[in-house]
Amino acid sequence: MKKFIQQLFLGFRLYLTLIGLSLIFLLSYWITALFPIAVILLWSLGVVFLLDLVLLFRNPHPLQASRVLPEKFSNSDSNEVELGLENKLNIPIDYVIIDEIPMQFQKRDFELSGYLSGKGEGTLSYHLVPLERGEYFFGDLHVFIQSRLGLVRRRLSFQKGQMVKVYPSFVQMQQYDFLASNTYRVEQGLKKIRRIGHTLEFEQIKEYNLGDDVRSINWKATAKAADLMVNQFQDEKSQPIYSIIDMGRVMQMPFDGLSLLDYAINSCLAFSNIAIKKGDKAGVITFSHIMHRSLAASNRKTHLLAILELLYGLKTDYLDTDFGLLYTWLKRKVSQRSMVLLFTNFEHHSALERQLPYLKAIARQHLLVVVMFENTLLEEVAGQDSARISEVFLQTVAGKFMYDKRLMAKELNRHGIQTILTKPKELSINTINKYLELKARGMI
Repeated sequence: MKKFIQQLFLGFRLYLTLIGLSLIFLLSYWITALFPIAVILLWSLGVVFLLDLVLLFRNPHPLQASRVLPEKFSNSDSNEVELGLENKLNIPIDYVIIDEIPMQFQKRDFELSGYLSGKGEGTLSYHLVPLERGEYFFGDLHVFIQSRLGLVRRRLSFQKGQMVKVYPSFVQMQQYDFLASNTYRVEQGLKKIRRIGHTLEFEQIKEYNLGDDVRSINWKATAKAADLMVNQFQDEKSQPIYSIIDMGRVMQMPFDGLSLLDYAINSCLAFSNIAIKKGDKAGVITFSHIMHRSLAASNRKTHLLAILELLYGLKTDYLDTDFGLLYTWLKRKVSQRSMVLLFTNFEHHSALERQLPYLKAIARQHLLVVVMFENTLLEEVAGQDSARISEVFLQTVAGKFMYDKRLMAKELNRHGIQTILTKPKELSINTINKYLELKARGMI
């Protein structure tokens, strides 16, 4: 009985009918001929009401509903949730679905409605765009069904407690897969630069010929062969490339619902995918006031999954970043010259000046590329029409900050540090293009 009461809801048509009958009874006070008509209608309503109850409640399982979730959600992308319905009754029904979607979306007005024929099946779907990584919990899937009479509604609940994990944007990663094809490998106007020095991939030992580098002489092999023998090297195809993500408080700044850290994480995943497909080794390093997690560079097929798992759980610290600690760690842990892609941000020139000595020291050992973000909100302020003195003042300040950003990028370039100054939404494509440019120029 308790379950019956919990599932029973009165339909909107029943309320309208009762209001109409009430008006007829009220009018019968003055027009007595209406009273017997009102009584007959009331009894008829009772019979139809009982009939509607029987139609909906005679079957303990009148409807089967299921929520089909993907294995994982992609952060900042549209993710589809599919709902399946199967009508077990012989009569057609109308339904209203209320899905308890995760609290992170803050949607309290979610509702879907439709129609199912007798013994019919149907599927429908909706899309969710998460803006945070982590675990998302779905609650009950409530389905309210009613017959074509519409006097009674029955509530059915399914699939409580489903969970799905939101990972960095693997959809964005797949969108840029085409950039790894050979068709887009070399861009026009780029000139390859001769590499200086030896690479690390040994090929063979051969006899010395006039013109060979004397530094490559293998003295042990020379002693055994009683003739000059030299080591021959080949160009190393797999270059180590590290994505270093600053997890300090400067990366907490939000743009369009995503923090700079999330933009950097999405870009890191897409960039690493391209690097591995181009034959290079991709690694990840995270740091703030301390060194967080790191993943050594590799080009194994399963390495991208390891990168995805590492990026999944990253969270921003609210302390200043220690670039000196990063320099010390790189000097100790990464001995081979590598391409280092540093995702960070500087809002003031003074902040860059404090860290510039460490960036210059890293650039002497590795090919350093510093990624900084343009403040798109300041661009909007600077582009508005001004009618008051206060608005002119705000535009001037916004323009000054935008100019400082460009000045900082030029300052880094002047010290031989490659720089990417980009809008947050264009981060991934600009990062990949920079990598392809440096690779085409033979700098990595």
